[in-house]
Amino acid sequence: MERSLVRPPRGRVIAGVCAGLADRFGISRTLVRVGFVFFGLFGVGELAYIVLWILIPKAK
Repeated sequence: MERSLVRPPRGRVIAGVCAGLADRFGISRTLVRVGFVFFGLFGVGELAYIVLWILIPKAK
């Protein structure tokens, strides 16, 4: 069974976007968070985070 892309209720810092992406693709949550911070320095990380926050549903 394939993992779905949802924002988990636990293990999240702000909205759970990084935790959801990390769980879906099987990589470290810290690595995803560092990636968003790195891309945030160039101005695209914040925009991508907000868009994903809107698009990714909450886990039930």
